[in-house]
Amino acid sequence: MMERIVVPVLEKMGEASPISPHFGRAPYFAIAEVEEGIWQLEFKDNTSSHFGGGERPPNILLSFKPDVVITVGMGPRAIRIFQAAGVAVLQAQANTLGEVLIAFTRNELRELTEGCRDARHK
Repeated sequence: MMERIVVPVLEKMGEASPISPHFGRAPYFAIAEVEEGIWQLEFKDNTSSHFGGGERPPNILLSFKPDVVITVGMGPRAIRIFQAAGVAVLQAQANTLGEVLIAFTRNELRELTEGCRDARHK
């Protein structure tokens, strides 16, 4: 079964893309379509309110129709928005997009249930 995964990244470098430590302030979002351990990548610019756009980051990501969002951390409001939309939020524990996707295919990631204490949007 194919799953659509969105991961905030700092650069568009394919599997070597560094994971962004700040979900909403990531300059790019990697979109991976993963099926049976094989993935195809696409990158989108973050056009949210943090970068001069009119929408909040969770709304931008939901427009990509993800099944899963993988991130280092995010605010509690964003977690609630994704949960309400039926999108799983998993915690990235790696440095690159490729490492995160390998961990995902091995079912090694845990659910992110608590928002960052430093989040601006609670």
